[in-house]
Amino acid sequence: MSKYINFFLFILVIIFFISTYKYYSSNKNIEVKNYNRKNIDMIINNKISNLPIINNDTDNVIEFNDGYSNEIQNENSRSFWQLLKFE
Repeated sequence: MSKYINFFLFILVIIFFISTYKYYSSNKNIEVKNYNRKNIDMIINNKISNLPIINNDTDNVIEFNDGYSNEIQNENSRSFWQLLKFE
């Protein structure tokens, strides 16, 4: 019984691959793909040409905070090798 099921499944897989190949290699599918590719290029070109140019309004927006670096300089010096000393 299992031989028949295996044979049937094998035939189904072969039929699936053959039908998929026939569909993707058909002239109708190739024409549809080519049309969509051309159409996508036209749509992208239209959208790119209609993009507005926005003025730059970000001058002097970010201010650097020096307070953090001053706090570090005021603390004791840090050294990795001092952590390994046994006292």
